[in-house]
Amino acid sequence: MKIVVVGNLGYVGPVVVAHLRQAYPEANLVGFDTGFFAGCLLDRELLPEIRLTEQAFGDVRHFPASLLEGADAVVQLAALSNDPLGKSFEQATHEINGACTLTIAEQAKAAGVGHFVFASSCSVYGAGGSAAKDEHAELAPQTAYAISKIATEERLKPLAEDGFTVTCLRFATACGYSPRLRLDLVLNDFVASALASGRIEILSNGEPWRPLIHVKDMARAIDWACGRPLEAGGPFLAVNVGSADWNYQIIDLARAVSRELGDVAVSVNENASPDKRSYRVDFGRFERLAPDHQPRMTLPQTVRELAEALTAIGFADRAFRDGGLIRLNFLNRLIAEGRLDNDLNWV
Repeated sequence: MKIVVVGNLGYVGPVVVAHLRQAYPEANLVGFDTGFFAGCLLDRELLPEIRLTEQAFGDVRHFPASLLEGADAVVQLAALSNDPLGKSFEQATHEINGACTLTIAEQAKAAGVGHFVFASSCSVYGAGGSAAKDEHAELAPQTAYAISKIATEERLKPLAEDGFTVTCLRFATACGYSPRLRLDLVLNDFVASALASGRIEILSNGEPWRPLIHVKDMARAIDWACGRPLEAGGPFLAVNVGSADWNYQIIDLARAVSRELGDVAVSVNENASPDKRSYRVDFGRFERLAPDHQPRMTLPQTVRELAEALTAIGFADRAFRDGGLIRLNFLNRLIAEGRLDNDLNWV
């Protein structure tokens, strides 16, 4: 078996690679990434990519089709992966998240690859309110990132057919420990805030809904999609991936994190502008289609895991939201240093 993971040097990729190596010890696992965040490791002594058969470097805007020869599955993780990045680099977001994904899928189909897995997002539901959204619900993307995800799904659909299965995994908001940790994710932010300042500071009014999923459980879903049988959803499938138990209003999520960390104080920004990004999600279809690959991680486990990892490196940065564990900050620093241009090309 050969699996190509595109965008493997980010937050999710190392966890996916570790899972796939454990699941398929003899597999030919190939990673491809431009390396923006390759050095963003909490533990500099352990390189997660030792689990790969091969690591290739390059820009997805110039993806080498030769990497796909003999591949059974392609996992497309490469993306500018949150709303602030999409706002700051809108053109690159549509190119990298959208056009490049379509090109790689076309190359994969031409190369005889059987499965194409696209990391989509529940953010496509946008201003969804409090009613749980299933895959037939109206879409209301609010940001360039969310728009890029649904546009890419729509462009991938015509490629799917018997022999080329396309699976778009609409993931809940990622969270949990990864060797390349990000703190610009709501649960990770709350744990970091509690450890650094002794309180959880909510930047919004706390009312929006968010579903969440641990990166380990994202990897389990990707594993399923890499071999998804045709009868489990047909040639093309867009499916919500997460768990009903992990739908939270932001204020309730903060309180749950607080309880796990010793009842630290929680503050709400009462003057915050309303956040239109609010959505609860129905994960029933994923539960029916993939009963053996359901999320396993619990909120208490996730909080403790993050706290232990941050404590181990002596994390105490009260200004972490201005630091390098926030992806936009890190890219802006590379631009300021002249390593990247404004279109995110290496100089």
